[in-house]
Order: sequence, then C-alpha cells, then structure tokens
Amino acid sequence: MTSTLWNEGWFVSIINHLWQSTFVIVLALLLTWVLKRNQARTRYWVWMAASAKLLVPFSLFVAIGEWLRPAAAPLTERTQFASAIVNIAQPFSANSQNIEALSVRLPEPAIAASSPHHVHLLSALLLTVWLCGFLFLLVRWARSWRAIRATVRFASPMPLSTDVPVLSSSLLLEPGVFGIFRPVLLLPEKILNRLSTPQLRSILAHEMCHVRRRDNLTAAIHMVVEAIFWFHPAIWWIGTRLVEERERACDEAVLELGNEADVYAQSILNVCKFYTESPMACMSGVTGSDLKRRIVRIMTEQTGRKLDLSRKLVLSVAAVMVIALPVTFGLVHATQVCAQSSPANPASNIPATWQGILHTNRDYRIVVKIIKAADGTLRATHYNIDWEPGGAPAISTTLNGSLLKIEFPFGTYVGTVSVDGNSITGIWENGPPEKLNFARATPETEWPIPQRPRIPPMAADANPTFEVATIKPTRPDEPGPRYDFESHRFSVIHASLSDLLKFSYGIQQSQIAKTQDWVNSESYDISAEPDGDGDPSIKQWQSMVGKLMADRFQLKFHYEKQEQTVYVLSVVKTGLKLTKSQSDANTPAGFGFGPAGHCGATNATMADIGHMFGVGVLNRPVVDQTGLTGKFDLRLTWTPDGSAPATESADAPPDFFTAIQEQLGLKLVTARAPVDVLVIDHDERPSAN
Repeated sequence: MTSTLWNEGWFVSIINHLWQSTFVIVLALLLTWVLKRNQARTRYWVWMAASAKLLVPFSLFVAIGEWLRPAAAPLTERTQFASAIVNIAQPFSANSQNIEALSVRLPEPAIAASSPHHVHLLSALLLTVWLCGFLFLLVRWARSWRAIRATVRFASPMPLSTDVPVLSSSLLLEPGVFGIFRPVLLLPEKILNRLSTPQLRSILAHEMCHVRRRDNLTAAIHMVVEAIFWFHPAIWWIGTRLVEERERACDEAVLELGNEADVYAQSILNVCKFYTESPMACMSGVTGSDLKRRIVRIMTEQTGRKLDLSRKLVLSVAAVMVIALPVTFGLVHATQVCAQSSPANPASNIPATWQGILHTNRDYRIVVKIIKAADGTLRATHYNIDWEPGGAPAISTTLNGSLLKIEFPFGTYVGTVSVDGNSITGIWENGPPEKLNFARATPETEWPIPQRPRIPPMAADANPTFEVATIKPTRPDEPGPRYDFESHRFSVIHASLSDLLKFSYGIQQSQIAKTQDWVNSESYDISAEPDGDGDPSIKQWQSMVGKLMADRFQLKFHYEKQEQTVYVLSVVKTGLKLTKSQSDANTPAGFGFGPAGHCGATNATMADIGHMFGVGVLNRPVVDQTGLTGKFDLRLTWTPDGSAPATESADAPPDFFTAIQEQLGLKLVTARAPVDVLVIDHDERPSAN
C-alpha cells in the first residue's frame, strides 16, 4: 500500500514541495544567524520570503527555465551536474528506489487486489485530517476578525493627527492597526489619561511604523500559509519569528525618530498593564514578542547595524540560489526533453513498460509497453490484464516535449511525463475522461501479463465443424454481441440469429429477408469447440458458425439479387489521411468500438474498413472503390445522429460523413446497386444441448 501511494502523482508532488520549502526555511535560519547583529527589518523579510515560498512552488521557476531555453540551444544528454540538480529539486519520485527500500514487500497479487482500495481510503483520510485543521483555523480567525470588526464599527473618531484615521474603542484592547488596504488605528478609551504626551507620541510612532511597513498585509499572507500548511511545525515557528522581528524593527524605527528610550519602554509597560493583546496576528499592536527582551534592548538602545557589503553579498547569493536553482533545472530538463524527442535523438527515455490502475466501476490494471522502432518512431501496445489476455497495438504514439499521446482503436491516452521520467500523469478517453497515471515498471515491480496460448494455424484446406457446442439464452443485462476466438474455442455473448448470419456470411441487416420476429429479438450465448487441430482462420470460424446454424437452428436459405441503396467508399480529392499500419502483415486486423461516436481499426484493409462502417454504423453494404492496397490504422470520432444537443459547442465532432472526410480523407456516397440478399426459407429456435 505504501509503494502504491508513492505512485500517486499528487502525493509525490506535495512531498517534493514540502522538501523544497523546508530547504528554504533552513537557508533562512542560516541567513538570520549571519545577520543577527543587523537591523531586524532585514531578518523579518528573510523569514517572510521563507513563508511566501510555500505559496510559490519551484515548478513555476522550472516552467520559466523551460520557456527561457533558446530554440537553437544544442541538445545534450543529461550530465552529472544535471542529474545532481534533478536529485536536489525532486529527490522523491514514483517508484523511487529509496522509498521502495523502506516499503514492506507484499506478494504481488495481494498488492494488485487491495492497494487501490486502501490508497483511496488513505487519501481520503489524509484529506479529511487536513481539511479539519484548515477549517478550524479559518473559523477561529473569522470569529476574531468579526469581533474586532464590530468594535471598529461602533468606535468613535479621535482628533489625532496621524497617517491613518484614529478611532476610540470601549474595549480594553491594546492600541493596534486594523485593516489591510484601508487601515485604521484603534485606541482604547481613556488612553490619553493613562499615558503622558511623550508616551502617547512614541506609541503612535510605533503604530505608524506598522502602517508604513504594511505589516498587516504580510501577517495576513503568513496566516494563509499557516492555514494551508498547518501540519508543518516550522510554519508556526516562522510565525513567532515574524512577530518578534516585526516588533523589534518598529522599536528600532521609534528610537531612530528621536524618542527617549525610557519613555518608550514605560509606554509599552503601561499598555501591557491596562490593556490586552490583539487576538489576531494581522492586527499590528504594540505588545507582541518577548516583552522582557524588548525592554532590555530598548533601554540599552540596541539598534541593529546596517548591512555591509559582505552581508549584502550573502543575501544576494542566497536569493540567486533559491531562484536560479529551479530555473536552471527547467533549462536542463527542457534540453533533455528536446533531446529525447528530436529526430536526431528520438525519444530515448520513454520506451519502457508503464503500468497504472484505471479506476472505473472497478479497478483495472493497465500496462502500456512502448518501444522505439528501427525508423525512430514510437510504438505502443495496450494490455488490460484484469480483462482479457493479449495486447492491442496503438494506431499512433507521439511524444512532443513531455506530452505523450497514444491513440488506440478503442480510446486515446494523453499524459505528461514527469521531470524525472519515472511517471506519467494523464487522462484516458473512451467516453467520459478517466484519470490514469502510469509508473515506470522495473523487473521487481512489473506485473505479469497473461498471454494467449500460441496455437499453430489450422491447415488452409481443412473444413472443420464444431465438435461440441452449447447454446443458451442470454441474460437481459448482457451487452453484445461480443465475439471471442481464444484457445481453440469460439464464444459469443448476446447474439441473435441475424447477428450470426451477418458474422458468418459478411452481410448487413438489409441483406436478410423474410425473417421471423424472434430472429432479431431473441439473443443467445454460444460456447463451442472445433474438431481438428490448429487455430482456425476467420473464414474457417465463419464456415463453422454457418454449419452450426444449419444444424441447431435448422436454417435453410437461398440468395436473390435485389437492387438496394449502398454506400460507395472512395478517396477525397485532397488526398488520403489514413496511416499505413506498421504491424506485422500476419497480425489479424483489430477493430474497436468505444461509446457512441468512436471507432478504430488496426492492420485493416480498405475492404475491412468498409465492412466495419457498414456493420457498425451504416447498416448498409459498403462498396470499396478506393483502389487502395495495403493495411491501415485509423481512429474516428463523430457525433451520432440524434445525439447532438440543440446548441452544439464549437469543438463538438462533426457528423459521421463529414468526420471520415476530415479525419480519414475518405468519402461515402449513396448509390443503387444489385446486391445479394439472403432469403430465409426455414428456421427454428435452437435445439437442446
């Protein structure tokens, strides 16, 4: 379960972000130690930068680095320096060896069966815990803000000359600046009676320093950081440091304005004596931080020194390091990705075995194997090892930078390869888009892929029949028809007699005449085994199904010529857009129909493609007049008739006839032609098994 959680892209991204931010916090700690004798405002902004870093991921600077890379930059392989940058910027990744070494190794079947469910529960638990902490802080701060807001609303103006309006409150709350963009100074009633004029002047100078420094805004930013990253202990420690350095910076500013140290210290003590501290960090008061240490510093007039050249250099180097490191990483990564995807060095890193879990109505383990062909192109094969054995070759596989796109006859996968090249985050589209993330498989983690047993082909002149055949009515909820030829066995799910006729004789529904109602409405499941040895060809399977119908359905028929509407398939004037298949010539054609409006084929002749259109979409015979030879791969998407909304979106796919012209370079036109029609003379419901 632990190793599977590390395959989740969001989890690894968060861990890397926390590591990067913690590195910056440690760097801030070292800087403030070096600057401990300098002015407090310098240390304050160092801590503020460390806090703000948690809101700015390094990936933003990485993207800038990728964008800055010149188009003509030379393409180089990853050097040791580049690898070091990668390890520093992203030490954790999916399937990383260091994490795997810490994980308890479970038997592979147990991981496959239980990990997705457990990972979902663990993810939900982590999100719930984080959300509880986040909401708790928001509610607590909201209550304090509302209380102070109500106090400000009922406060009365005071005739004091300051940079912001001054209001008098009946609450025994310390003087403080409330508001971020339109601040007001809130003073307690009778403070004029409890402080002397010089003391009041020093308190007002302190609060105006908060206004000029915009301390309420920076405090609010850190409150956002605390709410999001409340689980990180360093965040609360930074909050304490910010308050301490903020108050010390204002103390230094008050003394620099010429106020007497003893008067100023006495004013702070009087405020602490009569009034309570502000309940919110983003309401800048006067009594924050360690009071004893503040008074000692004020009385001894300890003001920090201005930055000398050496410390300015240290700050500059640190700032450049924090920004330049991820930008350099982006430059290095962009160069590497371009080198991998360039024709001169095609995709040297993406060929591998990739595996992930598709979460739909159930969990499916998906494996995609990508190889680089001799001509430099990429080829992929899809395996759903929890559905059926065997793989499905892709129509096309392209890698553009870090963007991977694989088109299969039954769907499309689009994903982004991670910086370290060990994971892919993406979407599987076969109907509603589904999240599907892949991790690079290793010999230790690779899932075994069940393969169809290899059986020698049956002799071409053999005339087999089904030795054993079982026919039973289909369950009403079964989709179909679905045909399967595997391990010397024929099976079909949810097929009517008319479906079997279309399969066996390669005809359309319009070519079947004089049928009874049950021929089209009643469906059956069939399981059969042929006699003889070897794996039958598709024509031999069709012949055996014809003999089965004659034997078990008592089917008798004859052919007649009838003039019907047909579709003529040809190439458009602008030229063919189909892709020549790269599959082995002996590999059977593959066909796939996704949800309505999606289909595809691999290693198919034009006659195969026309037959697929005729059976799967048009329900009419298709006559091939393209004159094309060879085999092709295709993927087609269209809007089925009657399924488009009243107001179509601009990116909605076109109708079927427009789609094949735009996407395949083919066209279909209607014509009248004599066709063979199968006329049923006699049929019966199937006999008992």
